[in-house]
Amino acid sequence: MAASAGSADGAASFDAVIVGGGPRGVATVLRLAARVDSDAPPVRVAIVDAVEIGAGATWRTDQPAAYLNNTTAATTTIHPDESTPMSGPAAPGPDLVAWAASVVDAGEHATGAWVVDEAATLHGDDFPTRRLQGAYFRDQLDAAIASGRVTVDETIGLAIDVRSHDGGATVVLEDGRELSAPTVVLAQGMVQAQPTTEVAAFTAFAERHGLAYVGPGMPGEQDWTLVPSAAPGTERPVVLVRGLGATFFDVVGDLVGRWGGSFVAVPGDPHGRLRYVPSGREPRLVASSGRGLPYRAKPDGGRVAPGTPRYATPERFARWEASTGFNLRRDVWPVLARDFAFAHLDALARARPDAVAPGWLDALDAATDLPSIERVLGEWTLDERELWHVDWLRRPTRGKPVSAEGWAEIVQRHVDDELASMTESAMSPRAAVNRMMQALRGQVVRLALRGALTGKSAVHDVFGWFDGDGLFLASGPPAGRTREVLALIEAGVLDLLGPELTIERDESSGLFVATSPISGRSESAPVLVETRMSKGRVGSTSDPLLQSLLARGAARLHAFAGVEGDGLDTSPALVDEESSTGHNLVSASGDLDPSVVVLGIPASTTQPGSAIGATPGKPSPLLAGADVAAKQILLRR
Repeated sequence: MAASAGSADGAASFDAVIVGGGPRGVATVLRLAARVDSDAPPVRVAIVDAVEIGAGATWRTDQPAAYLNNTTAATTTIHPDESTPMSGPAAPGPDLVAWAASVVDAGEHATGAWVVDEAATLHGDDFPTRRLQGAYFRDQLDAAIASGRVTVDETIGLAIDVRSHDGGATVVLEDGRELSAPTVVLAQGMVQAQPTTEVAAFTAFAERHGLAYVGPGMPGEQDWTLVPSAAPGTERPVVLVRGLGATFFDVVGDLVGRWGGSFVAVPGDPHGRLRYVPSGREPRLVASSGRGLPYRAKPDGGRVAPGTPRYATPERFARWEASTGFNLRRDVWPVLARDFAFAHLDALARARPDAVAPGWLDALDAATDLPSIERVLGEWTLDERELWHVDWLRRPTRGKPVSAEGWAEIVQRHVDDELASMTESAMSPRAAVNRMMQALRGQVVRLALRGALTGKSAVHDVFGWFDGDGLFLASGPPAGRTREVLALIEAGVLDLLGPELTIERDESSGLFVATSPISGRSESAPVLVETRMSKGRVGSTSDPLLQSLLARGAARLHAFAGVEGDGLDTSPALVDEESSTGHNLVSASGDLDPSVVVLGIPASTTQPGSAIGATPGKPSPLLAGADVAAKQILLRR
């Protein structure tokens, strides 16, 4: 659409400007279409995104097909139903599976034939490609526009500032254009961090010595052609890889496609083990991280019920929430650790009664501190092959050096245990621990948000190491992709170096050097790739708009008991049509800006759950936030 004549200062004027063209921006437009009266003029919206309107950066439709969502198709929607608390009307629409069926029926898609091809093979328990999900989001936006209730002006560009004034706010773009509206919605999604001193040094080192370096960031925005392939008759090149989380699995999947290798099922293997058949073009990937082991996989089918805590019960959490001054590591973690121990031993006792000594539960009930919990795990486990300790979650060797052979044994156990956990999720001790984290992580975050913990513990514990534990255990990759990575390990294409990785720059050799002080191994290479994202820390973000707001005091970081966290401070939101504010930007002086609404990841510490995609039949903070934004847009237009 064309913008209206413009505001007094020359900026194009709209009813709303949305910065961020991904799912939160799309959801806000959908909520506007659901809320606006049928006989009212259409709502005039401008959407700005640096990458793609409808999909945004995470779900961009030009990224490799190897990049997968880590939730299943059947659990993906952008339309709210009655399960989501909001004051606006529910407006159900097609979820991802229903939309895919409609694409197949149509037989064509404007984005490309690949959309029809992928939709035709999609089942509810599949993990869709990110690009297919991006096409879904775009089609839902187009449907809202086709309703005639909203008009959308689309701008591909970088927003660098928001300036509030009487009557609203103005979004300033990098090219000098300005867009004004009574309400601006910030929905940037997964913001990245500025390069650290180390990353800048790696970049300069690579340029100085003619090396290849891929820094941290969104995988769809990186140049993975810098990863060399082997040439026939030559020695396989070594590539150092830092990061073993979600991005790692995506990148490895894409690289395998580039190499041309394939995976075949191992006949008769009860856990779906794969064997990698190389093409001969594979380099040797030497990979590591702090833990030294990749994220744990989701089970086959993707979804299982969370565990049931025996010690960190709802009643105990209620008692914690009713007080203040707790420290997560000192006061809460021992209780959580006991539940992880319970999950492991209970599953082991059911799967292999001969592997656990009678009386283990009484002993665990009596264990109230970490040393005694670890003692129960050690003394009541009769088969050393089944031994597990809680502190292995963060430090697989408990910080003790092991031989290269000893580390290889740990890696092989990781492979075997992962395979069993994916196929036997109801009986696997490993899967039981994962499910227990699934049950506990949200409640721990709530302790921080409700002020039960000290500010330091909330920031450095809950949103620090505990968040990392939660991602490692309960936010892992699809089972199919994990099987591929495990096959690469067994084929010798992927070499896990060891925990507590350090990367150094060797000026004399002109190479990067990766070292694990735990395994004692060290590898040098002319290529270093960071398969990790530098996400979410607003205080050090590379987003120029957020930088501008913070620099001049128009925004501030949310603080926990006086300790600054990593997210923007925003106002509370009520599920109430009479409330004219909610999720609004808060300035350094504590003033609420009614003209700027912030949604999602940059404000995740004040909007818990808003970083998670919407699921049919489940309350969605993402969609509830979009409804709050839409309500304010209509009130002020």
